[in-house]
Amino acid sequence: MATLRKHYVVRREVYSEDSFEEDHNRIHRVHKTILDHVKEYLTWDSKRAKNAVLSLLPIIGWMRVYRFREWLLGDVVSGISTGLVAIMQGLAFSLLASLPASYGLYTAFFPVLTYFFLGTSRHISIGSFPVLSLMVGTVVDRLVPENSTSVNITDSDLDSQRVLVASSVTFLMGVFQLAMGVLQVGFIVVYLSDTLVSGFTTAAAVHIVVSQLKFVLGLVVPGISGPLSIIYTLEKIFVQITSVNICDLVMSIVIMVIVFIVKELNDRYKAKLPVPVPIEVIMTVIACGMSYGLNFKDTYDVDVVGTMVRGYESPIAPSMKIFQESAVEAFPIAIVGFAVAFSVAKVYSVKHDYSIDANQELIAFGVSNIFGASFRSFAASTALSRTAVQESSGGKTQVAGLISALIVMIVTLALGFLLEPLPKSVLGALVIVNLKGMLMQFREIPYLWRRDKPECVVWIATCLAAILLGLDLGLAVGLGVELLTVVFRTQFPRCCVLANIPGTDLYRDRKDYLNIFEPNGVKIFRIPSPIFFANIEFFREKLVEAVGFNPLRVLRKRNKAEKKIKKLLLEEGEHVTEGGVRHLFCQTSDESCMNMEKSEKSDVLNGLPFRIDWNAELPDNISVPRVDLHSLILDFSAVSFLDISAMKGLKMVKKNLSVASRVNLYVHIVCMRPAKMSLSCSDSHHSDE
Repeated sequence: MATLRKHYVVRREVYSEDSFEEDHNRIHRVHKTILDHVKEYLTWDSKRAKNAVLSLLPIIGWMRVYRFREWLLGDVVSGISTGLVAIMQGLAFSLLASLPASYGLYTAFFPVLTYFFLGTSRHISIGSFPVLSLMVGTVVDRLVPENSTSVNITDSDLDSQRVLVASSVTFLMGVFQLAMGVLQVGFIVVYLSDTLVSGFTTAAAVHIVVSQLKFVLGLVVPGISGPLSIIYTLEKIFVQITSVNICDLVMSIVIMVIVFIVKELNDRYKAKLPVPVPIEVIMTVIACGMSYGLNFKDTYDVDVVGTMVRGYESPIAPSMKIFQESAVEAFPIAIVGFAVAFSVAKVYSVKHDYSIDANQELIAFGVSNIFGASFRSFAASTALSRTAVQESSGGKTQVAGLISALIVMIVTLALGFLLEPLPKSVLGALVIVNLKGMLMQFREIPYLWRRDKPECVVWIATCLAAILLGLDLGLAVGLGVELLTVVFRTQFPRCCVLANIPGTDLYRDRKDYLNIFEPNGVKIFRIPSPIFFANIEFFREKLVEAVGFNPLRVLRKRNKAEKKIKKLLLEEGEHVTEGGVRHLFCQTSDESCMNMEKSEKSDVLNGLPFRIDWNAELPDNISVPRVDLHSLILDFSAVSFLDISAMKGLKMVKKNLSVASRVNLYVHIVCMRPAKMSLSCSDSHHSDE
């Protein structure tokens, strides 16, 4: 059955910019000065003070509309489920940070308390994130290597030294985030594209897998940092491959298989399950029981979590010396932590129809990390898997996060000793199996290659650089490559010649369609990007390529040809026959020559009663490019701005094309913004709407 197509007809006058301005009055808007903006910023009233308080404490806004009867039960159930997952992930991710396992519980508690009051997202779960934990662990391994007493720090206990480094780095990370939030630079996250973050987190997942192999295999491998650290770590692992602890390996494989299967079932039947099966908690309890009952530590030489810190220790001050030595690493940690958390928060804010504020999120995470670092926690952000549990199990607000923090507190104060026999290989296996989502991002490469090759280059470059050079340098390389692709897209845009789709008034790139119509003697040239100093030369080259000839070159050729023709005419006709050059001329008395502009005659042939028909067949010794074009239309509808260099360049293009009248070529500029028109193209040959 044929689809009924709708038609429309538009009839209006054809305007140039000047005629349009004559017929329609423009509103002249008065823009505020910088002084006006400063006065407005410094002027306070009760309404603005109220808005500032609501912005700084988002809890006031959502608590006023909290539906206790509808939401409280869901938040409690969600908080319990999320708390159990947060405990397991906190223990596991603390190993990535090269810290004792109990400090992962601190990260699942203290930052949650401050985010409850300051955060704008109602669904993300605050706590440890594997990528940040690994980045913090890299700094810890560099400043406090294993089997070393005090390299850069004066404390005698190795664990205390490492905790001080991790908390100091986290404190500095929080300072960076808080400063960016106060300075209102939350927009910085836009420079971390989804492609870059995907490649970076995939590389981080590879680093995490390699770092956990020593626990899964039961080997003693010192922490290595710096470029090619992953290669050196793998080398040390393979050198000891014959010393693998079989108990650790078997236990890890069994746990990974079971957890993977149950997680897949959770995803498949999540619509039917009221709460996802907490398989990590179940396997941890089973492993603890078996390790305690069978005495894995003494019988099979299995490395276990060991003594858990009971309760909460007193606050500590960060080390200024560590600030100086870790500032380079702390800044990318702050950026990555915020970018990941904000991207996850944005997904759930769109899903549940509420807004989040990037600058307030920076303030919330900055304060949370500063507060947590004061109590010995390490870098906090969010984890997609933990957030998914909080949202899918019925969580509606950050009350669920507060409940999860209470669950963590109970374990820290009263039940921590039950986790002491837990094998570290179990935690390593849980870390690896939870990386499935990040590792599966490798599947994006074929899709990106088909859809957008520059984005694919960004992904691959970021991933390889982060794997080989380390996460901090890899992120810098990824940002550099991403900015280069932006420069490449704007400096070398895909200019095209438009053609009409028959039966419509639509014009598309003539290379993209088979059945097209191009009016004889007319070219429509389109540039789909801003024109600025970096691409003005590219624009001029593409314009000449689209026209098919260089007007200046054609004019020079014609001038030379006219000199030869005049020479032939002055040789008393000896070499001139009726079939020679006479057929190239038309009499000036002919109607076709009457309307010829004066400039169309060159100085060479002034005073002669004819002009040359350059489209006629020329003698063999005269070569002039044939010009079949009479109108060039420049479509600037996609040009968003012009800078000073572009304006000068366009004037030079206009000057070069001003000789076009000598070759009967006229230039029309269409679909330009009036502001650009008045700045750069007011003296163009033609300008039509």
